[in-house]
Amino acid sequence: MIPPRLIFKKGVMKILDQRLLPDKVSFISVRDAAGTAKATKEMALRGAPLIGCAAAFGFALEVRRLRPRSSARLERLARRTAALLKAARPTAVALFYAADRMLHKALVFAAANPGVFSAGTLDRLVALIDNEARLVSAEDEAACLAMGNFGAALLPANCVIMTHCNAGALATMGIGTAVGVITAAHKGGKIKRAYSCETRPYLQGARLTIWELMREGVPSELITDNMAAHIIKTCGVNAVVVGADRIASNGDTANKIGTYGLAVIARHHKIPFYVAAPTPTIDLKARDGGDIVIEERSAGEVTFVQGRRIAPVGVKVRHPAFDVTPAGLITALITEKGVISPVTRANIKKNLSK
Repeated sequence: MIPPRLIFKKGVMKILDQRLLPDKVSFISVRDAAGTAKATKEMALRGAPLIGCAAAFGFALEVRRLRPRSSARLERLARRTAALLKAARPTAVALFYAADRMLHKALVFAAANPGVFSAGTLDRLVALIDNEARLVSAEDEAACLAMGNFGAALLPANCVIMTHCNAGALATMGIGTAVGVITAAHKGGKIKRAYSCETRPYLQGARLTIWELMREGVPSELITDNMAAHIIKTCGVNAVVVGADRIASNGDTANKIGTYGLAVIARHHKIPFYVAAPTPTIDLKARDGGDIVIEERSAGEVTFVQGRRIAPVGVKVRHPAFDVTPAGLITALITEKGVISPVTRANIKKNLSK
């Protein structure tokens, strides 16, 4: 079993510190939005859906901690908290979705309860915000199950599948997105072998995905990123499935750096390339991939591995954390509402309207 990623109780959230996995299972505690944002930015927690769930809980922690005594104070607190949380990481849209959803809930409450709050009104506010955060988490868990079933149905018997980065239980509050598809298919007896790319420079595939697959009993092997083309060519890989951090309205998809190259390889070898992501990942405000902000992370994550320098002192480094795969290279989007194929703006809108 995968350890709980977030444990939310009154006044505190315990976060599974994924920087220490797979060597150590350890939790850090945060009590406010600032602590949540810090844990997100520093990658103690990661994975687009999980970042969103953590933001919802972080918002609830802040409301409980400060207990704003009037509608005006609540409005100021809510706007400030949402902005703080959204600033933690720029690419994963689930973070923005959750923060804005919590903000909306708070603003609606403020409008319905103008003026100074009584003790009872404050209690109702805290309970309402706590419940909304739990609802965000429950919806993610349910979405993961649905995506797993939809995705597993797409895979052939004796499937040899490849995935990139970590889009498993550790990235969500449920069974995962892309890895959830693999584990669901494995339970259905469909998986012959799964390959996990290591995912330089942060090694999510090596540290997290293969660990999850092994714990779930999925026959699996770890490969370095630059082995992917050779393995697809020589080892009978017949599907690739990945997650997503943001999907533009036309289907262009931002995911961990290296995803785009894998999609190009899959197209060359005429195998399906699937993206599994819940609908809050779809950003209708982004017309195409050019509207997606690509996070640039620190040079140290490239030049050091587990505290050991692997590159010359003073070297110039680029570290885009994500890339964008054009919709035309994606066979299907797998959402909790069903499968979108072909991946077009019209089909995405149709799926979202369900």
